Amino acid sequence: MPQEKLSIEVIRHSLSHILAAAVQELYPDVKFAIGPAIDNGFYYDFDFGVKKIGEVELKEIEKKMEHLCKQNLKFEHSEMPIGEAIAKEKVAGQIYKQELIEELKAKGEVSVSFYQSGKLSELCRGPHIENTNQLSKGIFKLNKLAGAYWRGDEKNKMLTRIYALAFANKEELDAHLAILLEAEKRDHRKIGKEMDLFHIDEMVGLGLPLWHPKGAILWRVIEEFWYRTHLKNSYELVRSPHIGNRKLWETSGHWGFYNESMYPPIEVGQTLKENQNKEQTKESEQFLLKPMNCPFHIQIFKNRPYSYRELPLRWAECGTVYRFEKKGELSGLTRVRGFTQDDAHIICRADQVENELKRVIDFILYIYKSFGFEISSVNVYLSIRDPKKSDQYPGLEEGWNFTEKVLEKVAIEKGLNITTDVGGAAFYGPKLDFKVKDAIGREWQCSTLQFDFNLPEKFEMSFVNDKGEKERPYVLHRALFGSFERFIGVLIEHYAGNFPAWLAPVQVKILSVGETHIDFCRQMKEKFLAEEIRVEVDDSSETVSNKTRKAVNEKVPYILVVGDKEIGSDRLAVRERGGRETREMTFPELVKIIKESEPKV
Repeated sequence: MPQEKLSIEVIRHSLSHILAAAVQELYPDVKFAIGPAIDNGFYYDFDFGVKKIGEVELKEIEKKMEHLCKQNLKFEHSEMPIGEAIAKEKVAGQIYKQELIEELKAKGEVSVSFYQSGKLSELCRGPHIENTNQLSKGIFKLNKLAGAYWRGDEKNKMLTRIYALAFANKEELDAHLAILLEAEKRDHRKIGKEMDLFHIDEMVGLGLPLWHPKGAILWRVIEEFWYRTHLKNSYELVRSPHIGNRKLWETSGHWGFYNESMYPPIEVGQTLKENQNKEQTKESEQFLLKPMNCPFHIQIFKNRPYSYRELPLRWAECGTVYRFEKKGELSGLTRVRGFTQDDAHIICRADQVENELKRVIDFILYIYKSFGFEISSVNVYLSIRDPKKSDQYPGLEEGWNFTEKVLEKVAIEKGLNITTDVGGAAFYGPKLDFKVKDAIGREWQCSTLQFDFNLPEKFEMSFVNDKGEKERPYVLHRALFGSFERFIGVLIEHYAGNFPAWLAPVQVKILSVGETHIDFCRQMKEKFLAEEIRVEVDDSSETVSNKTRKAVNEKVPYILVVGDKEIGSDRLAVRERGGRETREMTFPELVKIIKESEPKV
């Protein structure tokens, strides 16, 4: 089969076998786990025993793969009785493959499929290329090593995972490598350190960011914009505690369904007075750090009865939640253990659902546009039930059918780029996930618009309808940013730290030429502060060129140099970020430019 007719998944999966074959030749005692194709390439998990694999070994393995590809190796398919296959892997000491085949046997399989490529006979269903001569040169690259527990279980052995990039041709691989190089420059962890925005301290705890003054002001600017836009869009604000009684989480179902991702209970209590037999009794309660804000908002609703005339209710909160993510999955701001969700719950009648969905979609797109993302590149994923497992979802069939159809209807009417994910719905309701593309084309999950059938049932929510009867409301859960931490991480990488003036932690940097200019610089700072412009003065004894270089590296939008000429004039010498020359403007002109950079609310 010519390569142009091969699917990229077949190419990537076949290359994972070539990787395994190369590793087997270099390390004959290696044990193989799994090697699937993934986005942009593939990976393979190996057990090298006591052998440590590093960058040097990675290059040797890649060189061996290139050698094997030139050998015109065939991929030859065969079937083997399952008992014989188990015996084969056991004799070879391939404990991971043996485990996989034994599971297939337990499921009723009577035979398994193998593919022979060179000296390697690999358990696999396929499909594969027919021969390595179908592969173009220079289409793959081994790009990183990682640790991975067998089957993702921390109780199992840590294996060595080799990641590889693979594309249909060298040009696509080179283009992707260029994006990776640019992504490395934009890494929010690197830029966050350079701009002094945040850091994560093991003494405090992994996945728990500490925000420095400049990072905190960036957060504050975003949060204030969030509050203003929500109030304008007829949301009401609520607040909830960081912990809740265990009974709350048992009622919501989180403790039973989600407890592996929750922090362990906090037990508090007091010892009561001794009884006549000198025995002490203890009264205690258990609390849990909240992984979600939802049950608190539901309890606010249940505090009093509501009439149909009072709906819809739109309650929003920037609430910090805590989830015990696995250590290996933590990543800067984009995957943390303590994060602030920009949550809102919309409680409404059935006849209000469609309009509320449209309002939220408009709000989401407005937020993206305000923060500089292209609306045309937003992709939306509609997650619905697996029809074969409909009995596993809470809520009535009627409710599921209605909400799935109305989500699709409004998404189409709003002209969204929709992909339907059958079986992707959470157990408690269908949803729309919104993904934006950053400046270098990477897709990021941000906003979610989700129905929830679980909590209304668990907490027996109701309102009084126009017939005077109790009726269960629809609950829409939505987040626009997703979380502040993740969204800020995405913004840092999208802008490479070069935030628009309204977002920049420092909007103006004033540089003094000499000591005689320092007092004027400080007076100028007070004038900017009076206009609510974020400003700093560099009155150090360094040269102006050094001060300018520092301000450029700090990615400040506007740099002012103050010397004798500026003190004796009403004109400012302004250097804009990205430019090398200064231009003159008045103080009011610069203030107006900065203030008008903020999106209109």
